[in-house]
Amino acid sequence: MLGRASEYGRELPKSPAGSPANSVAMVLKTTLCRFSGLRIWPGRGMLFIRTDNQQYLFLSKKCKRLYHNRLRPAKLAWTTTYRKAHKKDQVTEVARKKRRTAGKATARAIVGVSLEVINKKRTEKPEVRQASREAAIREIKERAKKAKADKAKQSKAAAAKSAPAPKAVGRGKR
Repeated sequence: MLGRASEYGRELPKSPAGSPANSVAMVLKTTLCRFSGLRIWPGRGMLFIRTDNQQYLFLSKKCKRLYHNRLRPAKLAWTTTYRKAHKKDQVTEVARKKRRTAGKATARAIVGVSLEVINKKRTEKPEVRQASREAAIREIKERAKKAKADKAKQSKAAAAKSAPAPKAVGRGKR
């Protein structure tokens, strides 16, 4: 006989290590001790419930006794709070700071404007730029004024054409 699996007519595939290939690692849920901060594995620890229904899980009788004696865990060298307070265990915490890569500014042409025109405007002196801006604004205003005058002329001409002939005002039967 090869084993239990072969008794039922099938054999489990073996992985290189010798264990079944489809085996899954078992995950154990651990909790932390309220005093020492150390891990408590399943089936271990002591649960203390205060009168206000607050639950405290301690790793051992020692942790429970020290908690009830009102000792501060930060003053006991074997607790995690002490190690954090005194900057121990920093080998794992030290990590390289990530540097941000500075984005390199690249000049690109905008739709309708070439790169040469953009660079030319960028190097232009502020006084020249201001003067050209004012000239462009003046031209736009003149164009708008001209369009308004043309529109007024057209509306006057249309009003003159469509105006009915004046009625003869005379004396009526009165």
